Amino acid sequence: MDAFLAARPALFALAYRMLGSASEAEDVLQEAWLRWDRASGLDNDAAWLTTVVTRLCLDVLGSARARRETYVGPWLPEPLVDGPEVAVELADSVSLAFLVLLEELSPAERAAFLLREVFRYDYDEVGSMLERSPAACRQLVSRAHGHVDARRTRFTADKQQARELSLSFLFACQTGDLAACTSMLAADAVLVSDGGGKVSAARRPVFGADRVARFLIGVVAKPGPPISYVEATVNGEAGVVGLVDGVVIMAVAVEVVEGQITGIRMVSNPDKLVGISAPA
Repeated sequence: MDAFLAARPALFALAYRMLGSASEAEDVLQEAWLRWDRASGLDNDAAWLTTVVTRLCLDVLGSARARRETYVGPWLPEPLVDGPEVAVELADSVSLAFLVLLEELSPAERAAFLLREVFRYDYDEVGSMLERSPAACRQLVSRAHGHVDARRTRFTADKQQARELSLSFLFACQTGDLAACTSMLAADAVLVSDGGGKVSAARRPVFGADRVARFLIGVVAKPGPPISYVEATVNGEAGVVGLVDGVVIMAVAVEVVEGQITGIRMVSNPDKLVGISAPA
């Protein structure tokens, strides 16, 4: 049991990045534990478990992708939320925008890329886990790089600046200050809102500073139960969660580049917020 518990954080980190779903990642870890508990004579528990988790995730991705093809509106991963003082390990590789990019890779490319470039396994190890030659894995990683590097945004390294900007932006939205909101947004800012057809949300991404600002001011001013907002780290980025009567109804990640907000990702699908507690 100790060997599994020691490996568990890294296994969850891999499964979550593979699947974009905390609940599915937990299911994979449960199955991996059951298989590990029945196994015997293992030379390297961590490597064996990583292999099992990788292959289970590859199995899950097929059915998950089929479900996402019929998803209502934009799909975003289940958010991971921590208090503002918590730094998420490998934050850049767990941002909502990055995980959406990974969705466009083939399952094999996604696995090879994560194992090699995020978790730093060598190509012999990656090949063993994927049952492919090291040369084939190099090709998978190269193709993944070609896609990811062309579209990946490097977010600000100044986390404090990002926090302050996101809070100032929230205040401007709450006060209906369109000019202030627009000034904090990059001209080509984009907002993606995931309601999954369960709650009201934009069915398509919203582009441009003026449209994003007007949309969010409208969201904040919308009639209904009062929403309280709490600062949080959402998938390694500055953000907030919205609560009604202590229940999380929204998680928002804010992407900041060179002092301007370039992207906002909002998850309000209640199915994706079940496991999230309000930050202290």
